[in-house]
Amino acid sequence: MALGFWKKSSSRMKRLLSIGAVFILALIVTVAGTLTPLSQSEANDLNQELEKLRENVDVQYIFGNNMMICLIMFIPFIGPLIGFITLYNTGLVIGAAGVTAQVSPLLVLMTLFIFPFTWMEFVAYSTGLAESVWLIWRLVRRRDLAELRKACIFVTICAVILLAAAVIEMAIIQAMPRA
Repeated sequence: MALGFWKKSSSRMKRLLSIGAVFILALIVTVAGTLTPLSQSEANDLNQELEKLRENVDVQYIFGNNMMICLIMFIPFIGPLIGFITLYNTGLVIGAAGVTAQVSPLLVLMTLFIFPFTWMEFVAYSTGLAESVWLIWRLVRRRDLAELRKACIFVTICAVILLAAAVIEMAIIQAMPRA
């Protein structure tokens, strides 16, 4: 029955369903990283590394970092592997923030979803990962040229989403009081 639904769905709907499924998988992987037990020492080390990165952060840095990660996710075969490792490691850093602040790491992760940039980044990453799977499928079926055109369109969409997310994230960072 589910396969019949897939066959009857339009190409656009299949893409949206793929992105939605990957979005859920990306959340699961990030939650797994967030819930990975860390010692106080490991959490402190991760937080110190993150603080060093935050010292000179700007829109270009945020966008460049997120876009590079997203572009890697588009690469057939290795993109999903690297992408999910990156999402797991993101979860680890979020978990470290929770351990250091002595609050539930899961609460820290959920709090990030208050901000639109988090949703936007996950949508862009999910799009890159889903398109990587589509590229693999189309390469196997030897329909790679048409899929490469679609991949270019999705890269552009992700770039716009991630640039807007970086602007929003930087605005929020600048609006927050310094400790």
